[in-house]
Amino acid sequence: MSRRRFAYPFLSVLFVLFLSTSAFGAGFALYEGSARGNVLGAGMTAVADDASAVFYNPAGITQLKGMQGMVGATFIYPKTDVYTTPGGETATSENWWIPPHAYLTYQMSDKWWAGFGMFSRFGLGTEFPQEWPGRYNSYYARIRSVELNPNIAYKVNEKFSVAAGLNATWFELKLENRISPTTFGAPAVLGDANSSMKGDGWGWGFNLAMQYKPAEDWYLGASYRSRISIRLDQGDADFTKPAAWAAIGPANAVLLRDTKASGGLHLPDEVFAGIAWRVIPTVTLGGGIIWTKWSTYDKLQITYDLPIAPGVGTVVKQKQYKDVYRFTVGGEWKFMPNWRASLGYAYDQEPSQDQYADYLIPANDRNMFSAGLGFDYGKWTADFSYTLILINQRTIPARPADGVLASEFKNGNASLFGISLGYKF
Repeated sequence: MSRRRFAYPFLSVLFVLFLSTSAFGAGFALYEGSARGNVLGAGMTAVADDASAVFYNPAGITQLKGMQGMVGATFIYPKTDVYTTPGGETATSENWWIPPHAYLTYQMSDKWWAGFGMFSRFGLGTEFPQEWPGRYNSYYARIRSVELNPNIAYKVNEKFSVAAGLNATWFELKLENRISPTTFGAPAVLGDANSSMKGDGWGWGFNLAMQYKPAEDWYLGASYRSRISIRLDQGDADFTKPAAWAAIGPANAVLLRDTKASGGLHLPDEVFAGIAWRVIPTVTLGGGIIWTKWSTYDKLQITYDLPIAPGVGTVVKQKQYKDVYRFTVGGEWKFMPNWRASLGYAYDQEPSQDQYADYLIPANDRNMFSAGLGFDYGKWTADFSYTLILINQRTIPARPADGVLASEFKNGNASLFGISLGYKF
């Protein structure tokens, strides 16, 4: 079977896999582009010497001979406790979230390379018991995304390469919460209604990248991905009301009717910048920063085709995220001809501000500790990683209008298990 005949059905199967998975991340950005990259962080932007360069720095694919591919996923297991006043402590439900990745690179000539990636840069998964005290804000939130990213890279000379690409992003949002009858002046004894909103849409953007080797053992890299505007067209807003709501009278007929809904949001610009130094032939140290322009995400606006209450056809949820950085350092040691070990650390800033924080993302700034192991065998490579995320405790004020109680986010942590398999065709 030829290289192309092998690659096309392989990528088709992967696309189906992406549509069936969810993700969880800081803010709701994901930086888990490969198992090796989970450890090396922004240092991977500088080195960029395997197929995951399509994610971290597409200019780096000019180092890859022939055709090369990689597939994998990061398995994320998050936990957080939320202490509300009143209400006490509630733990998030225990779930696994699995953002996958897949890359293919091809050397067209001595100067030109092509690369293609499918990955998730944005995702979220948070679930609480349906009757928990914060249910009027959220008890279930899920974001899924798939990014299709073709790139062209050009080797200017042996020291300097550049790349550019296009990004087509499919984005899906699902939100569920309870609605109290007291919202409409009815007694609480009538019981809560349930709200479920789901929508999806596409957005487009571009990316630029460069890699520079100022000396034989030094690497510099930078990669920019543009903001992407997502329009959630023709979503569905479904409401379930208890039979007891009939006591509200004729007004109940125009409250919380199932309807189509639409909305939109702006996904942020991102800049990856890294530096790496090959201290000796078997040891490489690196680090850098990832900047995410989260200030583009100022609100989430949902417009209903049928008003959900008299005069209420649009709901605006203020987000007012702030721009944030992730600072990373890491190192890799080739301790045997076919074996590599790595260690990494990252400090990750949370974009949501206290006065706008909610239960969709009960998180804060975090410390991340990572370790990895890689193995090369003939045309195959395999990488495995583990990351422990420790999330700082946080206190947020009550916002009754948004269903947010005075709360503490505490005992937040997550375990991330990464695996990537690569092959040189």
